[in-house]
Amino acid sequence: MNGIMKDGRRRSLLATITMPLLALLWTVPTIGLLVTSFRSREAAASTGWWTSLWEGDWTLDNYATVLGDPSISGSLVNSIVVAVPATVLPIMFAAFAAYAFTFIEFRGKDVLFIAIVAVMVVPIQVSFQPMLDLLGPRGLGINGQFVAVWMLHTGFGMPLAVYTLRNYMATLPSSVVESAKIDGASHFQTFWRLVAPMASPAIAAFATLQFLWVWNDLLIAKLFLGGGGNKTIIVSLQQMLGTQGQGAELLTAGAFISMVIPMLVFFGLQRFLVRGMTAGSVKG
Repeated sequence: MNGIMKDGRRRSLLATITMPLLALLWTVPTIGLLVTSFRSREAAASTGWWTSLWEGDWTLDNYATVLGDPSISGSLVNSIVVAVPATVLPIMFAAFAAYAFTFIEFRGKDVLFIAIVAVMVVPIQVSFQPMLDLLGPRGLGINGQFVAVWMLHTGFGMPLAVYTLRNYMATLPSSVVESAKIDGASHFQTFWRLVAPMASPAIAAFATLQFLWVWNDLLIAKLFLGGGGNKTIIVSLQQMLGTQGQGAELLTAGAFISMVIPMLVFFGLQRFLVRGMTAGSVKG
């Protein structure tokens, strides 16, 4: 008994030492970027960011330059226009599909669910050329418009959303759904009044991850929106960096400006994140 207690204390002490160390190592690069965003171009090119901690050569010029660029504010609005529908649409369709896979019996259900899960293994990059042909001038002609990236993010986000929500709904008490069926409720009524409220932690958890992924996406936004008037904030930041590395100090300042909205979303929904992502791992 004493040996077990001592072993438990050693593990607790190891975790107490290891976790803060890992958190520090994870945070140091972010601190470096933050400090660099307050440094001049000359200082950033000549000395390490840590020298500013004791030299105090701080400046707000980088933030003034970035905020003074009219394309930045427009790009922020574009990112919101892209991220909100690209988060709502896959969750909405996936929630209906997850309900069907969990509570409705139909032929081929298991095979179809396995096929949807298998799609997650396929890299999304392999579909870019066919999608460019489909959405381009020789196809639907919507490449460069917001609806194109809405469709793409919805399609790419659906498999994981269906898998996550289905596993969560499988943990819900089936007696509640059966009672609603006995009372004459339709599937639509059962979903909206019972299942959707009970599955809100999983829905909010996936919404957080989907929003962050869409907001930080560069490749899809670059290929299917381009660098014109509909460009997102991530594309604008990428365009700040010159071919010879010019504008690195502006890039760090713009990066922290672009983090404001996703950080608000994350901290607003973080209490659902762990609950939603872990509850479905027990049963399903």
